[in-house]
Amino acid sequence: MFVKYLNFIRRVSVTGIGKTGVILTTSSFITLVLLELARLTGTITNAYVGLVTYLLFPLLFIIGLLLIPLGWYRLKKKTGKSTAELLEETFESDDVKSALTGSKLFRTIALFSVINILFLGVISVQMLGFMDESRFCGTACHDVMNPEWVTYQQSPHARVACVQCHVGEGAGALFNSKLNGIWQIVSVTFNLYERPIPTPVRQLRPARETCEKCHWPEKFYGSRLITRYHYGDNENSSLLYTTLNLKIDAGKGGEKAGIHWHIGRANEVRYTSVDDEREHMIWVEARRSDGSYHRFYNREWAAHRAEDLVERAMDCVDCHNRATHIYEDPEQAVDERLHKGLMELSLPYLKREALRAIKPGYADTSAALEEIARSLRNFYERNYPETASQKKTSIDAAVEVLRDIYRRNIHPQMNITWGSYFGHIGHRGNTGCFRCHNSSLVDSTGTAINYDCTLCHSILSNREKDPFKYLGPINTDEKDYPMHQYLRDEFLRSFPR
Repeated sequence: MFVKYLNFIRRVSVTGIGKTGVILTTSSFITLVLLELARLTGTITNAYVGLVTYLLFPLLFIIGLLLIPLGWYRLKKKTGKSTAELLEETFESDDVKSALTGSKLFRTIALFSVINILFLGVISVQMLGFMDESRFCGTACHDVMNPEWVTYQQSPHARVACVQCHVGEGAGALFNSKLNGIWQIVSVTFNLYERPIPTPVRQLRPARETCEKCHWPEKFYGSRLITRYHYGDNENSSLLYTTLNLKIDAGKGGEKAGIHWHIGRANEVRYTSVDDEREHMIWVEARRSDGSYHRFYNREWAAHRAEDLVERAMDCVDCHNRATHIYEDPEQAVDERLHKGLMELSLPYLKREALRAIKPGYADTSAALEEIARSLRNFYERNYPETASQKKTSIDAAVEVLRDIYRRNIHPQMNITWGSYFGHIGHRGNTGCFRCHNSSLVDSTGTAINYDCTLCHSILSNREKDPFKYLGPINTDEKDYPMHQYLRDEFLRSFPR
C-alpha cells in the first residue's frame, strides 16, 4: 500500500514544478507534525516556534499543493496534449478510468484531498488556539510588546488571558481582531508604529463584557481600609503611614454612596473629552433619581461644545485604565520593595539613594543596569566604607532589586520611561478623579462638582508615624483608652516594620 502511494506521488510530480510542490508539501507536513508534537509535549514553548509552526509551514504546504496542478498545466501547454492523454502516458491503463467507474486514480486523489482538508482544518484550529495564548500576544513581536508582556506577568490579571479583554466573544470579534492583527504585522514590518504605543482607549471592549464577568457592581458595598507605606529620605529611611477608609459602595440610583456609584446599574455618568482621549473633560452629566440629567460644563474648554463630540457613558476602565499593564511610580516602587523586606533598611539613606539610582534617564538598559550598581555601591564606599565592607551582600541584593524595578518599568527601545503611562486611580496631578471633580466643571448656576477629599475616603492618617492619627478617641466597653490606640496596636502587631 505504501509503495502504491509512493508511485502515485512520483507520477504526479512529472515536472520540475510538480517535484518542487511534492517536496514542499511532504517536508512541511512532516516538519509541522514533529513541531506540533514537541509543542504538545512541552519540549518547545517558544512563541516564535509557534509562529513558524502555524504560519510558515502551513503556507508552504498550501503552496506545494498548488504547484502540483500548476506543473500539470504547464506540461499541457508545453506538449499540447490533453489531461486524459497525459494521464494515460503517466499512469497504468487500468488505473485511468472515469471517476464514475471507481477509478483507482480518482480514489487515490480523493483520499489525498480528504487528508489534506482534514490536516489544514486541524492546523487552522490549532493556529487560532495558539494565537489566543497570552504568550503569543506578549512574545511574538518581542521588541514592541515586551513592555506589556513584562507588566502583564506581574499584574493582578496575570491569569486572565489577553483575548478575554482585547478580543471578545463571537465570530465578529474574532474577525476584527485578525484584521487588526494584519495591520499590526504591517506596522511592525515597515516600522510604522508609535513609540511608546498609545493606550488603546477607544479600542477597549466595554467593561460590561469584560470586567463585570468577574466584578459585579451590585457587590460593591461598604468600605475598605487601605494603608500606604512611605519611607523617608533621611538616614534611617523612617516609615510613615497613610491610612484611608475607602468608600467603595455603589449605592442606589441617585444616591451618592461611594466610588462605585459612578458605574452602578441604576446610575449613569456621561461625558465628552478633548479629542476623545478621556483626560480633559468638556462636559459631564449624571442622571438624577427622576431620570433627568444634571450637566456640568468645563469653563476651560467652552469652545469645544460642538454637536459632533464623542459621547461616552462612564464604566470601569475610565478609572481602572491600567488594571493589567501597570507601570509603577519610582517612589511607590521603592517603598513597596522596602515594605516587603526585599532591601535591608539598616543601610543608611537607602530610600534616597535608591531613587537617585533608578530615576535618571539612561541611554539604554545595559547602561542603566551598570549605572544603578555603580551609583549605590559608590555612595556607600565613599560615605560609609565600613558599611560597604560589612554589608556588601545586602548592598548587592539592593542593587538587584533596583535593577528589577528598572527592567519592569523602563523600556528605552519603546521610549517608555517614568510617567509614560499613568493610571487614573486616585488623583496624582490633574489625572484620575480630578478630571471631573474640580472647580472648572460647573452647572448652569455656577456650582462645581464636589471635589472634597472625604467624598471617596476618610483620611485616618496622611504620611504620619501613627497609622490612625486622625481617628478620634472612642472608649470601648472592655478598656478605657482611645479606640485609635487599640487599632494602632493591632495594626502594628499585624504589620511590623
